[in-house]
Amino acid sequence: MNLLRRLITVAIFLCALAASALRSSAEPAIWVVKGPHATVYLFGTIHALDQNHPWHSAKIDAAIQQSQSLWLEVPNVDDAASMQPLILQLGIDTAHPLSSRLTPDQIAKLNKAAAGVPGGSAMLEPMKPWLAGMMLSLAPVMQAGYDPNSGVELQLKPEFTKAGKPVKGFETMEQQIHYFADMSDKAQLDFLVSELDDADSAVDKFKELVAAWYSGDTAKLDALNNADFRGKYPDLFQLLVVKRNQNFVAQIQNLIKGEGVSFVAVGVGHLVGKDGVPAMLEKQGYKVSRE
Repeated sequence: MNLLRRLITVAIFLCALAASALRSSAEPAIWVVKGPHATVYLFGTIHALDQNHPWHSAKIDAAIQQSQSLWLEVPNVDDAASMQPLILQLGIDTAHPLSSRLTPDQIAKLNKAAAGVPGGSAMLEPMKPWLAGMMLSLAPVMQAGYDPNSGVELQLKPEFTKAGKPVKGFETMEQQIHYFADMSDKAQLDFLVSELDDADSAVDKFKELVAAWYSGDTAKLDALNNADFRGKYPDLFQLLVVKRNQNFVAQIQNLIKGEGVSFVAVGVGHLVGKDGVPAMLEKQGYKVSRE
């Protein structure tokens, strides 16, 4: 009996140790792709986080330390002031109030979703649908305690700048805004309606997304980031995800063919799934490995 008890105790201890090891090994996903004289790390980011959960790991820190440059979606991610003139120019249309573009049912959803926005739905009235959609996507996240100023990019950039390493971008801020502002009226409304439809579950979904990101669960990240978007709004998905990924891949290929070590950090939705950057690079014949 004593032997059996000891064996059970050892088994319980080993199970606990294995569970602990699994927990400690969970970390945000990072990939690596190599060329003849270059190494490129691919790291998916979250644009808003709380300040109480560090995300650095030994693998991520080693990749950062080895890297000679940082590549973000936009290089001046910390320069919000430069966005204001563009948003005023491309996102405001006082001649066509937002409510005039919506059905009564959509207006009801808008009023409910805008309750958490300073100024409520009245503040959204002069906005074009794309800008109102962006505002509504951010509001519940901030209310839940996630801060865009604590996003991964805004933590990474000072690390590289302090080390004297250049920070570069695949796009300009103006290009990013134009992706939305240049959408057709239908596409803008589709984007806004998708945010209205998801408003009630937005906080819970974002919490799930952050948890999946911390644990490196790429399948769940693809499901949460892309699956519904891809299925419900295929044209919009092509414009905002696939085409941008293709642009990223074209520039990453130049890095792979060059020299040195680069750290690429873009929104995690761009790196997961069949339309993600790693999958696209593999289709081009590159070996992309999960670190």
